[in-house]
Amino acid sequence: MNRRGILTISGLLVLCIVLAVLRVMVGSHGFGISDNQAIMELRINRVAVGGLVGASLGLAGALLQSLLRNPLAAPGLMGLSAGAGFAVTLTTWISGAALGASMAAFPALAGAIAVLVLVWALSQRKGLIDPVMMILIGVIVSVILGAATMLIASMMPDRGFSISRWMMGLLREDIEIRDVWIAGGILGVIVIWSFFAARSFDAMALSEDEARSVGVRVGAIRFGQLVGAGALTAISIVLAGPIGFVGLVCPHIVRVLAGPSHRSLVIGSALCGFALVVGADTFVRLVSTDAGRIPIGVVTSLIGGPVFLVLLLRQRRSA
Repeated sequence: MNRRGILTISGLLVLCIVLAVLRVMVGSHGFGISDNQAIMELRINRVAVGGLVGASLGLAGALLQSLLRNPLAAPGLMGLSAGAGFAVTLTTWISGAALGASMAAFPALAGAIAVLVLVWALSQRKGLIDPVMMILIGVIVSVILGAATMLIASMMPDRGFSISRWMMGLLREDIEIRDVWIAGGILGVIVIWSFFAARSFDAMALSEDEARSVGVRVGAIRFGQLVGAGALTAISIVLAGPIGFVGLVCPHIVRVLAGPSHRSLVIGSALCGFALVVGADTFVRLVSTDAGRIPIGVVTSLIGGPVFLVLLLRQRRSA
């Protein structure tokens, strides 16, 4: 990792610490440390959940963009979040009871990977992937699965109110500490694997033939990226529901700051995602409305939507 990358990672790490401390100090009565231990534990747990969600989405975006060699790839745009959300909602409807984090993990993972494989297969033309077509197919699949999710939610006893709120992106507060540790362990394993495989990612950015010529096991690396992106998306869906644009924006921010090297990119994207989601959660805690807290997904979409539009127009001009 070069000096530029080290400075970027260090700066993002400091930002994450500052935002985490700020979020712990934000309460219903303003800033300060609460004397109530239960309240402090709730705040710390929320920072942990938000950090896990953001880091998972940021790293998932970096893995997808490397896997598909498409700078516009992200869990939300590729349909992974919609697939995981649909699978969790369908499983909830079939079981007739709300799913805990552990029970929701498998359907979320299966839904995310199934959609990624489908989008990848449909976007190929004569053995090559059309990047713009892939994004369009991903958006269409997301819309279809989003509609199917709301249809199933409307057939639930509460008319899908809880699912509707969840689909806007809300950090769950009923997550057990065991599930937080499990999610953190999975994230940690994928971060470590991505860091040590980063040089292979760099080689594969040129072409598969060149990567193979220098000894890269392309098939194994792509399988790891596929499973890793699916698992990270599943973690975010289970813990918070769909939160848009984090996986798209964070890798691009890190590329601007640290350059294209994947060793900086995978660590930086995770830290940037942590900062973005925890920062958004701090913002929604400070802004009160008559209807309750603003969903985090709304805040990240308001930030990421314009960024996505700029990136899409830039890629269209360069095509």
